[in-house]
Amino acid sequence: MFGVALGIKPEHFYQLRSDRKALLTGLFCQYILLPVITVIIIYVVSPSNEIALGMILVASCPGGNASNFFSMMAKGHIALSVTLSAITSVFCFLITPLSFFFWSSLVPGLTQRVATFELSFFDLFLDMVRILLLPLIAGMAFGHFFPKLTEKITKTFRIFSILVLVSFIGVAFMKNFEVFKNHIFSVFWLVLFHNGLGLLGAYYFSGLLKNREDVNRSVAIETGIQNSGLGLALIFKYFGGNGSMALVAAWWGIWHLVSGFTFSYFIQRKKIPQTL
Repeated sequence: MFGVALGIKPEHFYQLRSDRKALLTGLFCQYILLPVITVIIIYVVSPSNEIALGMILVASCPGGNASNFFSMMAKGHIALSVTLSAITSVFCFLITPLSFFFWSSLVPGLTQRVATFELSFFDLFLDMVRILLLPLIAGMAFGHFFPKLTEKITKTFRIFSILVLVSFIGVAFMKNFEVFKNHIFSVFWLVLFHNGLGLLGAYYFSGLLKNREDVNRSVAIETGIQNSGLGLALIFKYFGGNGSMALVAAWWGIWHLVSGFTFSYFIQRKKIPQTL
């Protein structure tokens, strides 16, 4: 989170004040559309409670740190992508626990399953402040006071973040090999479907609102690329490393890189209409 914050500057929070429609579309897709899609899939597919909780937790996380790269690759709206990443990262200490508890309460049986983990909103909120908000504030302050040094180390931190995500996935795999062996094929298709609906749903929803094509692309990517590394960290800390939940988050962390690259590669070939 410190590494993410190195690239966040105060102007990211007001640089789109003249294009509020694009910003609100992105926030709506991140905070409302993706969780709604998640709940609908859970009702239709009826996965186990643990897999459903993993899906909701991933949908409640902020955007992943690869989204800006994919937005650039897709010839999207870079300023929008960076701004959405900044806003969702800064406020995830509050939004992630609120979203997780709210959306899980809409699915029968999940509230009782959450209760078995003895997880309270207040405890989760305090830890989110400690492990997310404080490092973000520290990273933004570091970037402000040491801009030249920040420019030198940002790339290293991005690589480090990817290595951390890979290590989380590796630990999840090693600790839950039996779960992986028994459920990987069902979870593979579920995550593919979940992630695909998030990407394409946000893209076409933004288009229905008559946003520009570059906005549609960045909104889709910000919605489909989630910080599943954060989800895995929360699963290990609060859910006892539950195998099914960890499998969903870990596979999402792998698959959203594949889907993000694929979406960006093909969508960038589509010509962006010129506006007068």
